[in-house]
This record gives sequence, C-alpha cells and structure tokens, in this order.
Amino acid sequence: MSTPKPTASPQSLSGLLPFVKPYKGRIALAGLFLLLAAGATLAFPWALRQLIDQGLTGPGSAERLAGQFMQLFGVAASLALFSAARFYTVTWLGERITADVRNAVYGHVLEQSPAFFETTQTGEVLSRLSNDTTLVQTVVGSSLSMGLRNLVMGTGALLMLVWNHPMLMLQVIGLLVLVVWPSMTLGRRVRKLSRASQDRVADASALAAEVLNAIPVVQSYTAEQREATRFVDSTEQAVKTSLRRALARSVLVGFIILASSAALLWGLYQGTMAVRDGSMSAGELGQTVVYVILLASAFAVLGEVYGDLLRAAGATERLMELLGTRSVVSSPDHPKQAAWPQSGSSVSLQSLDFHYPSRPQTLALAGLSGEIHPGQTVAVVGPSGAGKTTLFGLLLRFYDPQAGRIVLDGVAINEMSLHGLRERIGIVPQEPVIFSGSAIDNIRYGKPEASDDEVLAAAKAAFADEFIVQLPQGYDTFLGEKGVRLSGGQRQRIAIARAMLKNPPLLLLDEATSALDAHSERMVQAALEKAMQGRTTLVIAHRLATVQQADVIWVLDHGQMVEQGTHAELVAKGGLYASLAALQFNQA
Repeated sequence: MSTPKPTASPQSLSGLLPFVKPYKGRIALAGLFLLLAAGATLAFPWALRQLIDQGLTGPGSAERLAGQFMQLFGVAASLALFSAARFYTVTWLGERITADVRNAVYGHVLEQSPAFFETTQTGEVLSRLSNDTTLVQTVVGSSLSMGLRNLVMGTGALLMLVWNHPMLMLQVIGLLVLVVWPSMTLGRRVRKLSRASQDRVADASALAAEVLNAIPVVQSYTAEQREATRFVDSTEQAVKTSLRRALARSVLVGFIILASSAALLWGLYQGTMAVRDGSMSAGELGQTVVYVILLASAFAVLGEVYGDLLRAAGATERLMELLGTRSVVSSPDHPKQAAWPQSGSSVSLQSLDFHYPSRPQTLALAGLSGEIHPGQTVAVVGPSGAGKTTLFGLLLRFYDPQAGRIVLDGVAINEMSLHGLRERIGIVPQEPVIFSGSAIDNIRYGKPEASDDEVLAAAKAAFADEFIVQLPQGYDTFLGEKGVRLSGGQRQRIAIARAMLKNPPLLLLDEATSALDAHSERMVQAALEKAMQGRTTLVIAHRLATVQQADVIWVLDHGQMVEQGTHAELVAKGGLYASLAALQFNQA
C-alpha cells in the first residue's frame, strides 16, 4: 500500500463519527459531567472572593468564617465527584469506541482479496491495529475530554474576567490572538511529523513480522545478526522521526505557555495596580489571580491536547484508509443460489485468461477451458509455474479472471455469494495451516458446529487419531503457533481431517501428501480415496498413485491445457505428461 502524503488534520477525526454515534447517551452524560466539573472549578474563585472580602477582611463572626470554608469545601467536593464521574465515563467511551474501531478494521481486512496483501505488508496492518488504535484511544478516552474541559474552563474564566474588568481583559485577548498564528504554523509541522513517525513505526513492525514468520530460514542462513541490524536501522529511522516530532511539539507547547503567560501576567499586573489605587478589592484581586491561573493553565493544556489531536488525526486517517479499501472480489448484490449436489459438483472452465495484479504483463492462465463432471477426480499436473495453484485460487474466487468464467453446479461463481461458493469447497493446501489452539479446535475449524464424535470420526478417517491420542492432553493438546509441536506429516493429516469434516461437494488437494513419509502416505492416500467418494476432486499432485487413479488428467504448461486424458492414454501419446511420468518412474 502506498503511503499518502501526510495531510492529516484534526478534521480527520471526523472519520470516527460512525463509531461515536451509537453512544450518544454516554457522550451526553460525559458532557454533563464535564460541564459540571468545569462549573465547579469556575465557582472556586468566586467562593474564594467571598471568603477574603467577607470572612477575612470584612466584619463577621467565627461561625461565618467557618461557613465560608465549608462553602469552599462544598465546591471542592463537587469538583471531585464530577471529575471522577467524567473520568470514568470518558474512559469507558474511549475503550468501547477504540475496540469498535479495531474490530471493524480487522473484520474489514479479513474480507480483502489476496490482491490486497500483494501490496500491503501484514506488519503494517498489525501496526495500525495496535499503535494507531492506541493513539485514538488516548484522544477519545483522555485528551479530547481534557481539551474540552479546559476549553470550557478557559472560556468561562475569560468571560468572568471580561465581565469584571472589560477594558483590561480586552487587551489580554488581543495579545492572545497574536499567539494563535505562529501556533498554527508550528501545528502543521507537528502534524506532518506525526504522520511520518507513525509510518516509520509501521515499517519496523512490518519488517519484524516478516522475519519472525520466516525464522527457520533466517537461522538456517545464519542471518540473525543481519536481520537484527536491519531492524535496528528501521527502528533508528522511527526514533529520529519521533524525536523531530517531539522537538517540534515541544517548541509548540513551550511557545504557547510562554506567550499566553506573558499576556496574562500583563493582565495580572494591571489588576494589582488597580488594588493599589483602590478601584479593586482584595477579594476581587484573589478571584482575578485564580481566574488568570485557570486561563493560563487551560491554554497550556490546550496546546498539549492539540499535539495529541494531531497525532490521533494521523492515526485515524491511516485506519480510515484501511476501512476505505474495497476488495476487488466481492459478493454480488443479488447472488444466485445453486442446488447442493448429492454426488459432487460439476465444474466448467470457459476460456480463462488471468494475470496477477502485481504481474500484469504475464498471463498465469491463457484460454484455459475444461469440463469436470460430478464425482470425477481430475489430476492437474505440469511443471512449476504452469498455473495449477492459480486455478485453485480462481475456483475459490480469491481472484477474478480477466476473461472467461467458471461455472459451478450450473451457476457462474461470480454470480454466487462468496460465502455460498466457499462453503461448497474444501481445500488441503500444500503447506498446511495450523492455528494456535488445540488439536480438536484445529480440526473443528472446518465445521465449527461439529460435535466431538464428528471430529473424532474425521480424525480417524485421516489417520490423525493415532498420533493425537498420544499427545500429552490428547485432543485438547495445545499445538503451538503454526503447529510447531507437530511434524510436517502430522500437520498435513490435521488439515486433511479438517477438510473431511467440512464434507464439501468439491475437494481441492494441493500436493496433499507431499509432506508425508511412505508409511503415512499410504494411510492418508487410503483416507483420501475414501474422502473422494461421492464428491468431485481436483488434485494437484506429482505422486504416481494419485495421478494414475484419476478419472482424467489435465496437463498444464504456461497456463494452457496442452494434454488431457487417462494415465495410459497420455503415456501412449509420448508428450509432456509422458516425460514427467518417465522422470518420476525413474526416480521411484
């Protein structure tokens, strides 16, 4: 995915509105607590003025003085109560909204076609799901509320000062306006560096994810130090960009504090002079001092919050980019239904032309046509790069062909819903995928609602039961990330059991026995033959046993069907298949 220019602004946070709307009631409640907390803060200087003018400098009894202090304590207690309620409500909103954003992005990414992942690194997606959503959570659950509170408090303090001393505070407001212009210039610099910093962190995460997913290869080539150095270089770039952002943000915050303090100290100086000439009481001066402090601190906090908003705006923009991505493969608005076949699916390939999005000049399939009848077993053979695995990807509609179409059970697959299409197809890939979970969970992945007895039956049929029961906790044994606690043959048998449990009318086997030793291969081959009964099967295989028993063999070369027929027929022709078979016979 290409990185766009860092143009995020606080307006980019509007992308969160769809996630905020479901919580209008909570937001209103948080707003109420925010206003009450700000009001309590603004009431404190007024109560302090009453204490000074009436309880300290004016005539009154000790009971009246105590009453003034109780009034101050009441304000403080109200502030504590409303602030605590605001903090909890806003934190709840931050956690909930961030979880919704994270869930929406993850669910959306899962729906993308493989073409998306040809141009987007998995590590970058993970960075957005973790780092970017954390920034959003910081703003929604803390900074935004703090900023609004200080905005209300600062505005209230300013209004109170203007109300009591209009001419004086108009001078201060004029000085504060002059602070805004340079702040905006510095803010744009912070915004650009914030986006760049997040991109560099994503680059480091993508590099780490890529290397960790290939750790056996890295170690076999003794490239640990090399990869560690690459990661250090990547993180160093991220640190340098982050430090530039931190410097620019520090200058912004420091300037706002210095400029606003200078302006407000001018107002405080004028107030002190007013007390000296008798035009202002001591209580009014105390009230003015506290309001000035509130206004100064509000400006300082707003400067800090503005920096957080800029970082979160960049994060929100990156997340919205993911949510705005549209898969090139999607279900039609009005999908057609195909009858569920009882004796296996029928497949018709009609003049398929296809090239991968990342290789537009190279056809992976060229004019491929073929008919598969219900219950047939078709072996697809050919040299590497002939288009065998590509054909499987088109059948599962991971991609759409540029020309031609595929018809499954009488309905073109691009007219079926993706769920309905893939529900009919089971696949055992060449590299079996084992999830971090138990053996029973991995087999049940093919049919989540399956009972334990159904899982057990599928495991026995795939000859996986014999090694699963010997694991420390049997079917409940944790298999480790990517099944690292299993051998290659054991992982393959788990994958076969998963596909058999799904029980689809169309079964795709991509070198399903390639990782098995001779003994395991014989057992699994028998299981596969049983699994093939009553369903249509396409097999990518170079093993003679599978190829010889197929009803028909398709021979592909450079994306084209160059031969088809039975094993005996193709050997007799003396073409490409005959040469491949002769090579395997000699190796055997």
